[in-house]
Amino acid sequence: MERLKLYDVVEHKVSGDGNCQFRALSDQIYGNSEHHKFMREQVAKQLGSHKELYEGYVPMDYDEYVKKMTKCGEWCDHVTLQAVADLYGVQIFVITSFKDTCYIEILPQCRYKSNKIILLSFQAEVHYNSIYPQGQGRIY
Repeated sequence: MERLKLYDVVEHKVSGDGNCQFRALSDQIYGNSEHHKFMREQVAKQLGSHKELYEGYVPMDYDEYVKKMTKCGEWCDHVTLQAVADLYGVQIFVITSFKDTCYIEILPQCRYKSNKIILLSFQAEVHYNSIYPQGQGRIY
């Protein structure tokens, strides 16, 4: 919470049902967390269509990984965040609870499609939430 205050942002909490990364991303992109299934489908397609971009970052059989990511409730990771940045052409800024890494910035590998910056919080290895600048509420 102190780190969120430092960056002058507030959390919009999303459900912790294993879909929190996609729920938080859906909240940022579509204005609510209910499009998480659609986002998961799109990211799985992105991963499947661009194996050469992501395979080196996956510590298991790549096809199994992609299949795993299609399942509702499956926890996501930094690879899915990169796939979202690439697919939507957006910058993603994640404020973490890690002691040594306050924030992570993820940039699309090819080109920006939008000026929007996706803002997320990440409680180390457990949960993602959507965040917004203090006093501005949700920005759509």
